[in-house]
Amino acid sequence: MLLNLSNHPSSSWPESQVKAATHQYQTVDDLPFPQINPEWDDDQIEQLAEEYEIKIRKINPQAVHLMGEMTFTFKLVNRLKSIGIPCIASTTERIATEDSNGNKTSVFQFVRFRTY
Repeated sequence: MLLNLSNHPSSSWPESQVKAATHQYQTVDDLPFPQINPEWDDDQIEQLAEEYEIKIRKINPQAVHLMGEMTFTFKLVNRLKSIGIPCIASTTERIATEDSNGNKTSVFQFVRFRTY
């Protein structure tokens, strides 16, 4: 099972991303990404990473799809890798269009998963 820890539940993923995940991991379960206060210091981020490491150990996934606030993600990826739980990120192609009023719209198209 792939554990999706991101701000985007797997139910909202494009079909191509779901197919890639289920092809490699059979199933996908979601764990909502935590709200991270921008005022927190390093110790608070480290404590949250420790809490999530414990939660993820109990779930025992094949891998974790981890996307979100960078300092938390970095700390948690390092913790999980050190105990043998692989972490992956999704890669996308950004397709931007601009209308006649100068409003820019970006669409992100899933390409593949990449290992941290």
